[in-house]
This record gives sequence, structure tokens and C-alpha cells, in this order.
Amino acid sequence: MNQPLLEVRDLQVSFGRRRAEAVRGVSFTLEPGERLGVIGESGSGKTVTALSVMGLLPENAHVRGSVVLDGTQMVGLDERGLSRLRGDAVSMVFQEPMTALDPTMRVGRQVAEVLRLHQGAEAGPARDRVVAMLDEVGLADPERVADAFPHELSGGQRQRAILAMALINSPGLVICDEPTTALDVTVQALVLAKLDEVLDASGAACLFISHDLAVVSQVCDHVLVMLDGRIVESGSVARLFTAPEHPYTRGLVATAQLDRVAPGTRLPTVEDFYAEAGHD
Repeated sequence: MNQPLLEVRDLQVSFGRRRAEAVRGVSFTLEPGERLGVIGESGSGKTVTALSVMGLLPENAHVRGSVVLDGTQMVGLDERGLSRLRGDAVSMVFQEPMTALDPTMRVGRQVAEVLRLHQGAEAGPARDRVVAMLDEVGLADPERVADAFPHELSGGQRQRAILAMALINSPGLVICDEPTTALDVTVQALVLAKLDEVLDASGAACLFISHDLAVVSQVCDHVLVMLDGRIVESGSVARLFTAPEHPYTRGLVATAQLDRVAPGTRLPTVEDFYAEAGHD
């Protein structure tokens, strides 16, 4: 029987001396090429879960459980081992590209750095591959983009440059953490469409983190719903939209379908969902 690309088992993450719990017994698997969404409000534990996979949690994090990526146990792996995997076996697209990009370096050089670190690529061949990758993620005039500094690009262009950086080494897994939150609706749709296209072309699996079920539904087939550090429901996007079971999931679906709500209808609040679910 084939092993999943990513297997998370009873992941528990707490912080500080008081051991404030952020993730409480999360378990899931991700198959090669699969696209799995993780949704939930701020503080639900979805980003901490993603950072656990990357080994990017701060020093005051206490991690228990198991995170196996392509046969390698990530929990407890030293920094040297993690560095070999980041940007190669697994890569991450962050929410705000201006904080992910070095403002003092041209974009092409930053993307090429990934090739140099993991493949020892020389400057000339690396430049050619960078330009080709920038073109693949839908950036017009990729030569100009490669020579630009981050502040010379729009938000949508910067996010696609980050996507190029994440994909250039053909990782098996791409983690996207709220990759379109900082973009306006029109640019968001363009970036999501391009993400969908390049994932199809590369065959990479995707773990897509968001608070918005409607956004996740554009990229993913299956979804995990997180609340208070736990997975409270999982299933296909189609099933969650049509027959959500958990009261919190019903709330998320309601917010994604506001155009179907009759004027004057009282919308349920987050407190309603917490009360029905038995949470404080």
C-alpha cells in the first residue's frame, strides 16, 4: 500500500511556559497531487499546523505528535535537515509577499537563490529557468519582472513571483497560507486561477490555508474545518457546501453564500455557532 505524501498524527502544539494550546490532537493525511483546504477563523490553529509541517515554529513552541513528510519525520528534525527539505520537498506561499521578499534584492535573484541552494545552479542557467518560471505563473514580460525590485511590482505580481519561487524546484508539496488575503477581489481571482493551473501542470500536492470556504473551493477538492485547535469536520467541498454537519461549518458556509440570503434575514453570529457546538 502506498504511503501518503504527508501524514500528520495527533499533532499538539503549545507555547510558552504556560503551555497555551494552539493545536490539539490534529490528524490528517495528504496524498501526492491532492489539494486539501484548511479553513477556520483567526486563532483556530490552521497556520500553526502549516508551520509545524515546515518546521518554522518559534523556539517557545512545544510540539508533540508526528508529522511525516515523504517518509521523513519533521518533528524533532534538526535545522540542517529541515533546511534541506524547505524549498525542495516542500515550499510555502505566505500571506503577504512584501514580507516574504527581500526589498533590497531583485526578484529574479531571489527566485534563483532557491535553485542555487538546492541544486547548485550556475548564474546563466538559473536565470533562464527563473524567467521561464515567472512566465509560467502568468507574469507578463518576465525578463522585466526578474530585474525589478519588489516595490516596483503590484501586489498580484509579487504574489505570483512568490509562487514561482515556491514551485521552481518542483516540490511535492506546496503550502499556501492565506495567499490572496492581501489582494483585491479581481486580482485574487486571477492569482487563484493561475495557482490552479500551475498545480495541475506540476502535479504538486497543495495544503491551502484560509478563513474563506469560497476561496478554498476554487482550488481544493477536500477541506478540513478547524475550531479551537481541533478539526471539527472534514469532507469534500461539494458536501460541505450542501450538507455541513457541524454548526461552525454551517456558519462558514452561510458567510460564503450571503448572496442567497433574503433581505431582512437575521444572520447567525459566531457566538451562536460556539453555543450550539458546546464551546465556550
